[in-house]
Amino acid sequence: MKKLIIGSLVGGLILFVWQFFSWTISSLHTNAYQYTPNQHAIMQTLSTQLTKDGGYMVPSLPEGASMEEQEKFMEACKGKPWAVISWHQSNDANMGMNIVRGLIVDLLIVAFFCSILTRIHNLNFVSILIASLFTGMIVFLNVPYTNHIWFQSHDLLGYFVDLIVGWGLLGVWLGWYYGRKKSNA
Repeated sequence: MKKLIIGSLVGGLILFVWQFFSWTISSLHTNAYQYTPNQHAIMQTLSTQLTKDGGYMVPSLPEGASMEEQEKFMEACKGKPWAVISWHQSNDANMGMNIVRGLIVDLLIVAFFCSILTRIHNLNFVSILIASLFTGMIVFLNVPYTNHIWFQSHDLLGYFVDLIVGWGLLGVWLGWYYGRKKSNA
């Protein structure tokens, strides 16, 4: 149990620190949140058109459109601009609470991963590092890449670097920690 707790705490902190660096200092994800000098005009227009929080794909069809309407719509949209909007009526970001929630999530992710690792026999540094990178690849393919297939996100490379560095560092830590503890036992 001690190995699980220490592995999870240090590993969660590793992921958290990497994510902080990735989203702030490194600018890996800035392509997804670019500045436009027209932001005030855009916000003014959107605020008159969007009346509730939600995600909007523009243009799109209303729910319940027939297959024929969908096919005509898709043909008419080919080669034209489109946007995905995440609209919020009020900016109520609580940076402190968001940071705490992010840390808790990272701790849980690593605790789940460590829980799996502790149930596998014959672990060594390389097998733990590979398991960590494969887990990171599963996470990457499941959400960032799958979303990119449909919505062409602009920071896919940032997420890929997050996979390699974050899960790689985690694998190095856990490979050393569990390998060291196992050989001393």
